[in-house]
Amino acid sequence: MRRGWVRRWASWSLRTRLLVTTTVLMGLLGGVIGLSTTVLLKAHLTGNLQAQLRSTADFAVDPYGAGPQSGPHTGPQSGAHSGSQSGSQVGPHSSALPSPDPNRGGVAFLTSPGQLPGTVAAETDALGKVTSSGVSERNSAFQLPLLTTAQQAALTAVRTDSDLHTVALPGLGDYMVLAQVLQDGQRLYVGVPLQSVESTVNELVAIEAVITVLGVIGAALATAAVIRLSLRPLDRVAATAARISRLPLDQGEVAELVRVPEADTDARTEAGQVGASLNRLIDHVSAALTARHASETRVRQFVADASHELRTPLASIGGYAELTRRGRDSVPPDTAYALSRIESEAGRMTRLVEDLLLLARLDAGRPLERQPVDVPPLVVDAVRDAHAAVPDHRWKVELPDGPVVVGGDPHRLHQVLVNLLANAGKHTPAGTTVTASVTAADGSCVVRITDDGPGIPPELLPSVFERFARGDHSRSRAAGSTGLGLAIVAAVVGSHRGMVEVASEPGNTVFTVRLPTAEPDAEPDADPAARPAAATAAGGVGVRP
Repeated sequence: MRRGWVRRWASWSLRTRLLVTTTVLMGLLGGVIGLSTTVLLKAHLTGNLQAQLRSTADFAVDPYGAGPQSGPHTGPQSGAHSGSQSGSQVGPHSSALPSPDPNRGGVAFLTSPGQLPGTVAAETDALGKVTSSGVSERNSAFQLPLLTTAQQAALTAVRTDSDLHTVALPGLGDYMVLAQVLQDGQRLYVGVPLQSVESTVNELVAIEAVITVLGVIGAALATAAVIRLSLRPLDRVAATAARISRLPLDQGEVAELVRVPEADTDARTEAGQVGASLNRLIDHVSAALTARHASETRVRQFVADASHELRTPLASIGGYAELTRRGRDSVPPDTAYALSRIESEAGRMTRLVEDLLLLARLDAGRPLERQPVDVPPLVVDAVRDAHAAVPDHRWKVELPDGPVVVGGDPHRLHQVLVNLLANAGKHTPAGTTVTASVTAADGSCVVRITDDGPGIPPELLPSVFERFARGDHSRSRAAGSTGLGLAIVAAVVGSHRGMVEVASEPGNTVFTVRLPTAEPDAEPDADPAARPAAATAAGGVGVRP
């Protein structure tokens, strides 16, 4: 559980963690301060109340300070519990003040001025019987309320050990009580209410809670604002990195990379250190991209130059071999076979050179011819050529009812279709069904080449469009292959602002080409009505509208 909490904590953003941490610390600090203040105040108020209780108890025993033999017992003790509660009052601290009424017994001091309202007292005889009791009030000089039986029982249950005890008196609340033994075995119980202390502490707790909550909220808002201001440089650094991440850095010449502003590269701050480090990384990447582009440019130029220069000698080799083989003088069979092989390999090398030259031109960004092209006739022609080249396969065509026009180079688009169909014919066994379909949807022309062959191994799928990519033995090639067919497909489709993708599993391999459709200025010359007839004339090619 602890690991899960730590994992969730680590997944939070830096802003959230800083804000939560600061808020929690502020709350804990406010709680500690409030608790400490409450404890100290309660201890102070309780100490004052204890001192007042002892003073009241001393006054009850010796109101005139005459010694241990004087006190409230010098007068008669009768009628205190059930007798009259009226009479004149004399204060305990001055002869000018009225003395305690002796008819009220040992609790007569409750009527003296200066007593805390709510103070209780009870006196018992040597046998523990309550002889007098009362509770002081603001007007108790004229009427002293008596304690109930339950209150007397709770009060007199306190041990007479001269220690202070906390007792809950029914109907009155919590009291701090002091019990003392008087002369002749009598006992005097005096208690002061804790309500004033408790109410003061409760009010303080409420005030502290409100102040703490408001302080934490204010601190959280202030912290959020400070964090937002402090992390703005990091936001700008992240925005710079995000803009760079959206640039096409994998190929071609890369424009000058955006950098972190100088204001956000101050090495004295953490955000500035990150910004400065990112700028150094951008410089390093920019230098590497420049070197890569220069290297690619040299390689492309070399391939283009080499391909261009090789075309003439290869044509000469093929021509001289054919001329020698067809001369008037007979040549031995072995020589004739060798010359035929020279012609074949020269032709294969010529096709390789032509493919390399085309890729070099596409990599250099040379524009292709642009004109309205109706795709379904191209598909019919390509399937007809594939059927003638690989007659042991079943070839099917699925065409829409109307034309599907794209803007592009018809010769290169035809080459795309030929390469895809040739790939299906070469790498699938005899009897495989290959279906070429054309659909139009969402402003795109979609061409799919589907076969029910053994499929492409999953580990080869990511690299099928790379140059010189080779299939394994599960898709063996019946004839020589340069490994550039699908690479040319990807390059030509990309130059037409389209995309090509492949999905394969045993029994279902689909190459999908998507090209943006165009509104042609004029209809293509091909007659859509003639497409089914043309496809059928190829022989063995099924056409399904």
